[in-house]
Amino acid sequence: MARKLSMLAPGWWDFTTLDDEILNDAARLQPKDILQLSRDGFKVVFYDTLEDFYLAEALEYITAWKQSTESNPVGVCGPIGPTEQLPLVARIVNAIQLNLSSAHFWGMDEWYVNGKEMDASHPLSFEKADRDLCFNRIDKKLRMPDSHLHFPKADTRKYDESWDSGVRCAVMQGGQGDTKHWAFNDPVKREGKYKDNPPTPEEFRKLSTRVVDLHPVTCMQNARTSAGGVVTGIPTQALTVGPLQTWKAEKVSIWQAGTHDNAFGQRLTPFMISKKIMDSAVPMSLLAGHPNVQFNYYIGGLGVCETEMH
Repeated sequence: MARKLSMLAPGWWDFTTLDDEILNDAARLQPKDILQLSRDGFKVVFYDTLEDFYLAEALEYITAWKQSTESNPVGVCGPIGPTEQLPLVARIVNAIQLNLSSAHFWGMDEWYVNGKEMDASHPLSFEKADRDLCFNRIDKKLRMPDSHLHFPKADTRKYDESWDSGVRCAVMQGGQGDTKHWAFNDPVKREGKYKDNPPTPEEFRKLSTRVVDLHPVTCMQNARTSAGGVVTGIPTQALTVGPLQTWKAEKVSIWQAGTHDNAFGQRLTPFMISKKIMDSAVPMSLLAGHPNVQFNYYIGGLGVCETEMH
């Protein structure tokens, strides 16, 4: 049977092309049901307050970096969404005087404009956000060398090589976008060889750091969160860390405070991961094949999947 056309962007793949039974089952999940989706290799954790949520996220950086030594360097791959944990990371590093000289950090993604990565001086730059919110706030005597900060560039070779340089990625953090992506691993256009079916999970898993065309829903979301809704101010392409690099991280930790994806999206992906329903129209579902995934939720941001007028 032919797959449904997307209700959101008919020229693209996305979660609305899934079988309605999957979508309806996910929408029915109550918070207690989401907790029970945990299984070996997949853990769901709830936090009662935003303070606890973002502190726990920040402590993942600290826990990873504390393991780092000159002979066994350890790094973290981190998102720009959420960002609230970043100043907390710097504050904790300074408070406990954690020497980061051997530690590493990978940025997940960056905008791609006019054939190159967005300049780090641009207000929308993800590298600028990481530096301004975290790394520039760390005491100079404690900071990691600039060569240990790895940000994706148009020429991806150096970034990719850093993943194979002997540095252990203890954790890759991320959020979840409206298209159910981590980083900018968006669903692909419905064209060419993918006109009738999206890439198989095996095909998608092989994707490395690359330039991606952003799903219209992703453009709309980033306009809402970062540009006051001015969609024309948001680039339509980005550089993103690939699934290939993601599977080199020992743990993938996804943080959902309810500000990026909605109540339904926060239910759909853990349902698919728990049940090992993998479909690249829902990129996050492919994490069902990773051996150590944790979904973290702020309870107050879970919302409900009910029809109501306001």
